[in-house]
Amino acid sequence: MRSRQDIVEIFSSFIQFNADRFTNWATDPKLRRNMQNSLAQSPHATTKENFWALYWYKLWLAQPESQAFGHLYAYLQEAGYWAAQSIVTNFTSSQHTVADCFQIAIAKVDKILQGFNSQQGFNLKNYAGAIFTSTIKETLRQRQEVDICTDWSLLRKLSHKRLEAALQNAGISPEKVTSYLLAWNCFKTIYVPTQAGATRQLAKPDSATWDAIAKLYNSQNPGTPVRQAETLEQWMLACAKAARSYLYPTVASINTPKPGQDTGEWLDNLPELQGESLLTNIITQEEIESRQTQQKQISEVLVAAIAQLDMQAQQILQLYYGEALTQQQMAAQLDIKQYTISRRLTKCREELLKALAQWCKDLHISLTSDVLKDISAVLDEWLQGHYSQTDMAAGVEDTSATLADLKSPRE
Repeated sequence: MRSRQDIVEIFSSFIQFNADRFTNWATDPKLRRNMQNSLAQSPHATTKENFWALYWYKLWLAQPESQAFGHLYAYLQEAGYWAAQSIVTNFTSSQHTVADCFQIAIAKVDKILQGFNSQQGFNLKNYAGAIFTSTIKETLRQRQEVDICTDWSLLRKLSHKRLEAALQNAGISPEKVTSYLLAWNCFKTIYVPTQAGATRQLAKPDSATWDAIAKLYNSQNPGTPVRQAETLEQWMLACAKAARSYLYPTVASINTPKPGQDTGEWLDNLPELQGESLLTNIITQEEIESRQTQQKQISEVLVAAIAQLDMQAQQILQLYYGEALTQQQMAAQLDIKQYTISRRLTKCREELLKALAQWCKDLHISLTSDVLKDISAVLDEWLQGHYSQTDMAAGVEDTSATLADLKSPRE
């Protein structure tokens, strides 16, 4: 895939696929004009990605309906693509394509923006890449489980909270949700598998079991109409259908036409951006220079700490963070036990955390529990950027880990 180089293109263009292959970057005219105007009007204009990512993010916080979301959606396209590419490459058993995984990832941009905290030292692109990867993995695991299970197996595996959410998502009335959940509890109480081992292929309960379920339901719900076994079976099938829809949602293109429209270019419907003058209030040149200095210091500390590790430890970090291999895959490639991989990864992180903690002490930052938690988050984000296969050098230079920010009001 051709990487975007121009700052205007980075914040105004979107990936186009053809038969699961990247074809080109499609530019949204409104976003392009808005980005060009912002560059021209800003007294502190810069072509640094992180500068503008942080600007649009803070503007989105202040004005969620502004074009800031469109710029951020465009900015995170590459992070979503590389996360999808990594999953498809390393999980050969998956039947999903890069385009499928990309759609799963990019649909979570709003979740990423809601969870992102610039004050904790995260780089938005690296943070998004980590969330995209975990989101795709979890979605594929859920889909595989949903595809394998029969309706009756799925109903036994569901939690009360998840089934309730699925029923509500399906638009079922609160009264029916209550009845369905009671019937489901009766189903789980009566229909207990007798075979040992996996229960993914449970058969439909027999007539006697359904009669027992109906009897238990009616005894626990006095004063209401008596429900027959056939009714409860229909309810359970409705629960299974709602759960599948909830766990395995249909992914629709963001460009799906709206009713009455020939095209559905959603960005054309975004309100015009207001208040470009907020830029000078959001990020000053002094803040940028300070962050760049801190980024360089953190990178130097961690690069030096990694250099002190033995070659096998460095290789494990590269495979885990750079190539996104699982511990099992790493164990097979290095011909060592999986639990050894796990222990070595933990030890490597401990050594790197010690280096960061010492750097904090040198800056007279108090190592409170909150600070230690933030240091751990900063380390994970930095490692993702440092070992990025797409642009390792940029990952080191662009890391916005500002541990000096940890000298916050929490002290």
